[in-house]
Amino acid sequence: MPEEDPAAVPAMAAEAHREALEYIKHVTACAGEVQRRVLAEILEQNAPAEYLRRIGVTGDAPGADEAFRRQAPLTTYEDILPDVIRIANGDTSPILSGKPTYEFLTSSGTSGGERKMMPAIAEEMDRRSQLYGLLMPVMSQAMPGLDKGKAMYLYFVKAESKTPGGLPARPVLTSYYKSRHFLERPHDPYTVHTSPDEAILCVDAYQSMYAQLLCGIVHRADVLRVGAVFASGFLRAIHFLEKHWRRLCRDIRTGELDAEITDPAVRAAVGRVLRADPALADAIEDACARPSWQGVIRRVWPSTKYIDVIVTGAMAQYIPTMEYYGGGLPLACTMYASSECYFGLNLNPICNPVDVAYTLIPTMCYFEFLPVQSGSGEPDRRDLVGLVDVKLGREYELVVTTYSGLYRYRVGDVLRVAGFKNAAPMFSFVRRKNVALSIDADKTDETELHAAVSRAVQHLDPFGASLVEYTSYADASTIPGHYVLFWELRDGGTTTTPVPASVFEDCCLAVEEALNSVYRQCRAADRSVGPLEIRVVSSGTFDKLMDYALSRGASINQYKAPRCVRPGPVVELLDGRVEGRYFSPKCPKWSPGNKQWIGGNAKKMDTS
Repeated sequence: MPEEDPAAVPAMAAEAHREALEYIKHVTACAGEVQRRVLAEILEQNAPAEYLRRIGVTGDAPGADEAFRRQAPLTTYEDILPDVIRIANGDTSPILSGKPTYEFLTSSGTSGGERKMMPAIAEEMDRRSQLYGLLMPVMSQAMPGLDKGKAMYLYFVKAESKTPGGLPARPVLTSYYKSRHFLERPHDPYTVHTSPDEAILCVDAYQSMYAQLLCGIVHRADVLRVGAVFASGFLRAIHFLEKHWRRLCRDIRTGELDAEITDPAVRAAVGRVLRADPALADAIEDACARPSWQGVIRRVWPSTKYIDVIVTGAMAQYIPTMEYYGGGLPLACTMYASSECYFGLNLNPICNPVDVAYTLIPTMCYFEFLPVQSGSGEPDRRDLVGLVDVKLGREYELVVTTYSGLYRYRVGDVLRVAGFKNAAPMFSFVRRKNVALSIDADKTDETELHAAVSRAVQHLDPFGASLVEYTSYADASTIPGHYVLFWELRDGGTTTTPVPASVFEDCCLAVEEALNSVYRQCRAADRSVGPLEIRVVSSGTFDKLMDYALSRGASINQYKAPRCVRPGPVVELLDGRVEGRYFSPKCPKWSPGNKQWIGGNAKKMDTS
């Protein structure tokens, strides 16, 4: 492969940016036409798929798109799970897609307590890479000069496994970081990262974080932007820096990498950039040794122009903490994606976080939308509206049909139409359906939480105590954040034995053990969620909570204690009546894989 002329690279990058912006302009201006073509392409590619035959659609026949819109039902993960299990077990016939399933992308959503597994074809990586390629052309319009320095982005791979049929099952970002699209990317002055690939691919989270932060500090003078995928992940990095900055400074001062970093590839990669630099060590010590860490990001990386992290949805709870450490740096929220499909990008990436709106790129998949109507019955496919037919200010549930073989699949995201880019709508993210608690990648709904609490309170039975009422909240004030349960208890009378602290700790662990595999992975492997906490409140606390709600206009006939609350006056009321605080004493059990197919269980499942 011929080497690029370094002098020609800036001109090539500028031309690539111009073409990317023209592409966005074209596909958003012709959004309706592009969507019709995308649906026709999906159906023709997947014409051999068993699923389409099942619903009476011949994908390569004239009028297939009309037949699909008329006949295809709405689907959820539970609807396609039998097909997923067949593919996972090694059935290579065209079940969902006309092309071979290349891998399963494990979702942060769960089904039956296990991660959902989204089938993906190899070509899907091209679409993901295309969307990544649109980010910097858009950002460069808002922040010129980003080609003059580097990005300190903290990227990590997570545990993956193999299905019984031999297909990889892994998170979508792990798939991307291990792909040729990432590892063999051509030089681009706008996407020069401080983190070596070897550090990104290191499965040891401590060694990966240490090496990436060290390299980011070594390149301090060149860093123009910092970030991670989620705000929660970036805050974990700041907490790591707060804990280990002295050790990092020692490495910089001596030019010798800490002996605890044992991965040979990581040591070699860091060794290529690490040199003894006492002056840099002094500067970092001065930045980190101050009593307050407010604005520390500006002090450590003084040329940084913005922080690139997702701060929509559950990540919005971290905005105040990000602003504290960022010292006024803009928070750039650039793209909207999921394991099912990549969707779109924020065309105004330096806007206020509360104003973030994503433009869906019409070539990514076929988009449809279910109007959100309170109190309505089960949604029907006849309620669906197309991408160009949504109405300003209305809320919709996102439904997608993808090249990889999802058909009218309900993603679970509720979006609000915030405006339009040409003919394509821009959406603000409202919420995930049925999610009560979330700290990082974890998503816990009320039903799952209630089942876990019901199981845990059995530990109180020998002491004659019982649960009167409970609620919960996601405490993002700690790093990492953690779940908090407020419990009001009733004792069994004069014969009651006081409940020992160790029993409440057992209750904490029992709740965690009963939660889904994504939560348990975040706790046990990723350490992105802290130990669950139970705060026991005094008798009558939930009566006070009801009184507060009634004073705010709630109906006494319809009032019920909320199972989840948000930081603010309600949490302050509850915290003011806490009599005891207890934490989970250890991590819950977790192992990679999926219990639906581990040990051959999947082969016993009824897939008829």
